Amino acid sequence: MNFLLPLTGSFAQPAGENPTVAMIEAAFAHHGLDWRYINVEVAPEDLGDAVRGARAMGWRGFNCSIPHKVAVIEHLDGLGQSAEIIGAVNTIVRRGDRLIGENTDGRGFVAALREVVDPRGKSIVLFGAGGAARAVAVEMALAGATRITVVNRSAARGQAVADLLNTRTAAQARYAPWTGPFSVPQDTDIVIHATSVGLYPDVEAMPDIDIDSLTPGMVVADGIHNPPRTRLLRAAQGRGCRTVDGLGMLVQQGVIGIKYWTGVDADPQVMRQALLDLDL
Repeated sequence: MNFLLPLTGSFAQPAGENPTVAMIEAAFAHHGLDWRYINVEVAPEDLGDAVRGARAMGWRGFNCSIPHKVAVIEHLDGLGQSAEIIGAVNTIVRRGDRLIGENTDGRGFVAALREVVDPRGKSIVLFGAGGAARAVAVEMALAGATRITVVNRSAARGQAVADLLNTRTAAQARYAPWTGPFSVPQDTDIVIHATSVGLYPDVEAMPDIDIDSLTPGMVVADGIHNPPRTRLLRAAQGRGCRTVDGLGMLVQQGVIGIKYWTGVDADPQVMRQALLDLDL
């Protein structure tokens, strides 16, 4: 018997509320993989030591969450394409002796979205310009979205995301100020909410969007996974829109990560059920 189990995990601060360990270990068990996923609290000043420790102990890979997604880059040996464009990493993969940074935030979102609509050729309105929004914007552009409007309260951050898309992808992007209830243009195909408004425990918060501007032809996606059925998604469903929840994004991120680490195509339904069992 071999008692040396392959290790993966997550470095974050805070780490205690991260449910990723539940879905990853459920997938490992379902697919007969005797691997482990360890959730670790890592302070910013200890990140370098944590990465060196993972490297020394032969970890097969790990996730990085807040506040390490940018800072971890200096401790790695290289970046994947989208991680290099986005400028942030959430998944690290061991390839031989090298640790390579990837970003599955946006790819997980696109994979979940594709269960409802293909973004190729579509017009997008994206709310937010933080790290998650930036990742989603880049991956939507790489997936073939033709027009992306970045709506954000900070003009500098919003314009920076639009400029990134215009210079590094084939999408046409523009910044739109978010100064009050934003009216979504009627030619919009997909509306994406990528801010923290509505995240637990503030579950009844609503992003400042003119709900009456949503039409039955639109798809509305929310990146928040806790709760999965946000107030925004409930309102969008009331307007006849198709919706995509953040739980799907989180699951698809895990699917991609497991594929990177093990080569196995994990069953997303097993992972989603593990999260639902937590009653997020």
